[in-house]
Amino acid sequence: MRNISDIIEGYLKKVIELDDKGHVEIKRNEIAEQFQCVPSQINYVINTRFTADRGYLVESKRGGGGYIRIVRVRAHTKVDLIDTILMSLKLGASQTMTEDIVFRLIDEEVVTKREAKMMLAALDRTTLVLPLPHRDELRSRILQAMLLTIKYEQLK
Repeated sequence: MRNISDIIEGYLKKVIELDDKGHVEIKRNEIAEQFQCVPSQINYVINTRFTADRGYLVESKRGGGGYIRIVRVRAHTKVDLIDTILMSLKLGASQTMTEDIVFRLIDEEVVTKREAKMMLAALDRTTLVLPLPHRDELRSRILQAMLLTIKYEQLK
């Protein structure tokens, strides 16, 4: 059974997809009322499921007429996306950051679900049993190597 966060995420993604501009403007309280949850649940979904690593830009305007705008950011090509991700990995990669990147690669059809599962298994903290920050540095280097391999396959 899906939890409320999954349902809200799915709803917001569907609304973004249906919009010609690739974004949605929402009022937190209205969405919370629609899903019969507390407004902080909406914050949680936006902060964890609509991150830059997953390909989203979130803007907010506070106050009475305030809103939250969620924009889907897509790279022009798969190679451009990989290059953008490679730049973000220069300082290391946390487990959460890695998961977000891999989910984006699936979403943008750069990797298959099977490939993503292998990537996540290789990059998991239970596989890379090292103390921080060495673990994040190694995870980043392994992910960079994987992405470079994928990039050069795309260029063939």
